[in-house]
Amino acid sequence: MDENTIAARISIIQEKIESACRTSGRKSSDIQLMAVTKSHPISMVEAAWKAGIRLFGENRVQEAGSKFRGFFEERASAKLHLIGSLQRNKAKAALALFDCIQSLDRDSLIDTLGDNPRDLTNTHENPLMVLLEYKTGEETKAGFSSLDDLIKAAEKVMRYPGLKLSGLMTVAPFSSDKTIQREAFRKLACAKDELSKRFPAEDWSCISMGMSGDFETAIEEGSTMIRLGTALFGERCV
Repeated sequence: MDENTIAARISIIQEKIESACRTSGRKSSDIQLMAVTKSHPISMVEAAWKAGIRLFGENRVQEAGSKFRGFFEERASAKLHLIGSLQRNKAKAALALFDCIQSLDRDSLIDTLGDNPRDLTNTHENPLMVLLEYKTGEETKAGFSSLDDLIKAAEKVMRYPGLKLSGLMTVAPFSSDKTIQREAFRKLACAKDELSKRFPAEDWSCISMGMSGDFETAIEEGSTMIRLGTALFGERCV
């Protein structure tokens, strides 16, 4: 797949983003588009870059490390986020590779990341961006289960100078029922509002929710970042 094909798909996606924003009275400029490159080769990453994509998401540390090795050397504006579950024994590798860990889903992982900052001499100027993952549906296997858990997690993150809270993330239940999707997204939006009131000095601006099958509904419910794989690249290669 070349950049022209991806550019055409981006154009279709942008039209859908515009429509969802009109429905909800939002600005399309407030929505970030992430290309989820899991199981897609580096050639498709390169094509997405040429088509204008600057934000990429990967699910696995090892795959991301081998795929993106050298990619950022000439592409300083590119950003890479981890959106899949992170095992604690791969935390150091993740710290060296990713600009943001979106899947911060348990207390022990907060401690592991916080105890191993990327740059011990410059943690205040170079903190790791993290999003707290919220379990908003019964089919979502990972994430904090309640608002109280999110509050405690936020307090723990704030104790580490090498970590920077940047918002929340969720994966809605896999369903074609928009009512079910919307309920999950509203749950995250409500959590964001409550956390913003409790911790007003922290950054809660990134609301990462919405994938290829539900991103329009997610935008209508407040998403600021959508994570698209199939809509951009087609079915996974493996």
